[in-house]
Amino acid sequence: MRSVLISITAAVSLYGSGITLPDHFKADFMQKITNARKKAISYSGKVYFSSPGLMKWMYVKPTKKEVCTDGKALTVVDHDLEQVSTYRMAEGFNLKEIIDSAKVHSKNIYVAQYRGKSYTIQTDNRGRLQSVAYYDELDNKVQIVFKNIHYGKGALGMQNMICSYPKDY
Repeated sequence: MRSVLISITAAVSLYGSGITLPDHFKADFMQKITNARKKAISYSGKVYFSSPGLMKWMYVKPTKKEVCTDGKALTVVDHDLEQVSTYRMAEGFNLKEIIDSAKVHSKNIYVAQYRGKSYTIQTDNRGRLQSVAYYDELDNKVQIVFKNIHYGKGALGMQNMICSYPKDY
């Protein structure tokens, strides 16, 4: 009985926001960044998420780039510049924590407060992610739209989550 209560509590805390976040997902994405002067740039590619907080963004357009993070460290591989940069993040990014803090705003729209920043999250009718919007540290509006999302159980293999690059970068 106790294990059943723990399982129910875990399920409610994970899905309490009404947003389904699986162990992992893969999706195509389109990211649009708009500055205060309404000038915008759009990026597209593939994203991989694996619980507890691993993310890998593979940008295809307009430049080829990979961004990998475990929520604490960030690796950026710019294939056009043949350059690799690594960063230690003072305050990490945790998609699960953002989702867990989301509150219903209206049908399929949620708002989350995370580390002083407001996130607007849109889902489909089954509670799966469709888009995330927020303002970054430079007051740019960032909107990320997910398409062809595939949810899965279990963690993705680490080889899928690490940025790869030639040794001569």
